[in-house]
Amino acid sequence: MKNSIYAVAFAILFLSACKNDSKQTESNEMNSKEMQEEKTTDAVSQKSGLSTAIIDGYLVLKNALINEDSNKAADGGKMMLVAFSNFEMDKLTESQHTKYMEIAESAKEHAEHIVKNPIDHQREHFEDLSKDVNDLIALVGTDKTLYQDFCPMASNNKGAIWLSETEEINNPYFGSKMLKCGSVQKQIN
Repeated sequence: MKNSIYAVAFAILFLSACKNDSKQTESNEMNSKEMQEEKTTDAVSQKSGLSTAIIDGYLVLKNALINEDSNKAADGGKMMLVAFSNFEMDKLTESQHTKYMEIAESAKEHAEHIVKNPIDHQREHFEDLSKDVNDLIALVGTDKTLYQDFCPMASNNKGAIWLSETEEINNPYFGSKMLKCGSVQKQIN
């Protein structure tokens, strides 16, 4: 009888130790997964090539607006649409994925308008598209050196940003009418 009690007590201790060990293993796996996700987030948000094709299309579009070339601006919009459809979403964390989907939906809508409309309408959509691309870079980073520029007179004197690959101000909102209107707000690396 005494041996049976010891056997039952030993079995209970053994099972509870196994259960605690299982919980510890699960906890370690969760912590490891979270740390890996943080490392991925850090790596992605620093120097990332994920956004390169989108930014390339954006810069074609921006430079076309500076040069008042509606057809080339439409080409930049098309490049962006292709780049968004080819974006490697599997490299994003779950939280990045959700935010990316919001940015991409908005940016694609503006790029579609740019593809189909004359230059004045393209410039209107370029303002919101610039915000979307800026948000995308904040989310996933870039491997390019860019400059966030600001024109206080754009958007009916409310002001608007755009991104540029050079420090020199060339205003896409006004083209030759006010080519040098604006200033560099910050450098993005």
